[in-house]
Amino acid sequence: MTTSEVHNLCRKYGIIDYTINSDMSISVNGYVDLSSKNLKSLPIKFKEVSGNFNCGYNQLTSLEGCPETVGGDLSCYGNQLTSLKGCPETVGGHFYCGNNNLPSLEYCPETVGGDFNCYGNQITNFDGLPEFFEQPIYLLGNPVHEIYKLFKQDPRCIYWIREFGVIQGDEVVRDRLEEVYHTLGISIPKDIKLKEYILV
Repeated sequence: MTTSEVHNLCRKYGIIDYTINSDMSISVNGYVDLSSKNLKSLPIKFKEVSGNFNCGYNQLTSLEGCPETVGGDLSCYGNQLTSLKGCPETVGGHFYCGNNNLPSLEYCPETVGGDFNCYGNQITNFDGLPEFFEQPIYLLGNPVHEIYKLFKQDPRCIYWIREFGVIQGDEVVRDRLEEVYHTLGISIPKDIKLKEYILV
């Protein structure tokens, strides 16, 4: 891609305050709104975006070209993503990846300053989250939400569920699940019933 082509694309998508880098990626001082443009891929390679970056409500199957860092919110909501590969490492505000086809949280941002929304996917475990993840995360509409609900959506449970290997594919190991309750000082419910997993 040439400098002229990058300038033309920036004009087309209303990107105003930007710098073109040597690899033809752009750094944007401000926000980028690529939502509802019927995009199948990101038209420009981004390096940093200081404000919000919105590529929601398209037909994206990949986040290739996404910024490495986003200062504000990042939304890739309502696409056809099956992986978060290409996602920024750092999102200063909220992160929205709901209503996609994500089977896992692998490649999710290392740091998110605001809420972490990934409802309406097919996520079955907490793999991919940063090791000491302890912030609010919204998982409604994913199989793993059933496990998260057992702990009243207290994010402290995530580390221990992974540490004890509670979720094994489509199975949940009862002894290990109970160990998480003990570790967190929470009383074990008398009758645990699961629809999305087999309790073993």
